Amino acid sequence: MENKIQHSFKDYWYIACESKDLRTEQVISRKILDEWIVLFRDEAGKPSAFQDRCIHRNSQLSKGWVKDGKLQCSYHGWVFQGDGKLVNIPSEGKNQNKVGNRCAINYEAVEQEGFIFVRLQNNPENKTSPFKSPHFGNPNYQTVRLFNKFNNSVINCAENYIDVPHTVFVHDKIFRDALDEEINCIVHRKEGMVEIEYLGESDNLGWFSWFLNPRKVPIIHVDSYYAPNITSVKYIIDKKEFWITSQSIPISEYETWVWTDLTYNFGGKLLNFLARPIVGYQGQSVIDQDIVVLDNQSEVIQKYGENFSNATADVVHVLIESLYNAIKEGKDPKAIPEKRVEVKFWI
Repeated sequence: MENKIQHSFKDYWYIACESKDLRTEQVISRKILDEWIVLFRDEAGKPSAFQDRCIHRNSQLSKGWVKDGKLQCSYHGWVFQGDGKLVNIPSEGKNQNKVGNRCAINYEAVEQEGFIFVRLQNNPENKTSPFKSPHFGNPNYQTVRLFNKFNNSVINCAENYIDVPHTVFVHDKIFRDALDEEINCIVHRKEGMVEIEYLGESDNLGWFSWFLNPRKVPIIHVDSYYAPNITSVKYIIDKKEFWITSQSIPISEYETWVWTDLTYNFGGKLLNFLARPIVGYQGQSVIDQDIVVLDNQSEVIQKYGENFSNATADVVHVLIESLYNAIKEGKDPKAIPEKRVEVKFWI
């Protein structure tokens, strides 16, 4: 019987750093899924990622240095080129034929949209590529990029970003007002993602409503979760667009780094540019409130365990967790049966 390759969180691409943080002949260390990673740029300027461990005597390669696009260990000076191949052992002098075909444990690294992505495992049954942030780099849009650290798990962070009921309590006035308003949505699990389409919204965007929707026209509002760690929120309001894309990086079980792209088009390049400081301030203010709530949630979970009691609106969480848990069990989240649910709740 043929052994089927199990799916793993290591099959997916995660942001290791922003491109600007990895300069030529610089070495930086990162941790993803509790794995130590060392990053540098090779001779062509492309990012390289290794396990942060020299195969010689287990010193951290991130303690070393880069010269001419090759990484040298600080302990005994072994030299590795960008693809991980060992190319020099100083103690062998001119007798470099003993180098052989030895390699550092290297990971795939890709540079895209100002990020350097790393994948810890190449599963041929899970052909993924780094997520592309909607409209990033489009000259008709502006993007404000924010970075934050959370002391909670990736799944709890991701669920929070598309959890509408919490917004009227955690972000009261800033993002939404508590109006006891009936909300209808369609929740659709399909192809390794969960899509939530909200129906009939026209207001209740907090103090920003006067600008985003002064005529109170119907809002197109769609939230999407892409297993295991990405959420993207889309608002189309009259001729305005606003996208919130968050990529949550699992540093360890209860430590998550999050890059959030606030991408928008408010109807003109000048207006878009002038709005940048307001969008950035507003976005960070909301995230700061989420950090407090999620850090507290994590403290409670670590003391009492993750025991959730669900309400009607939490079908969003249930379907998201079904995909996340599938990966945890070694299954393909895209193979989970499609499900479509109509939901009604009040905020």
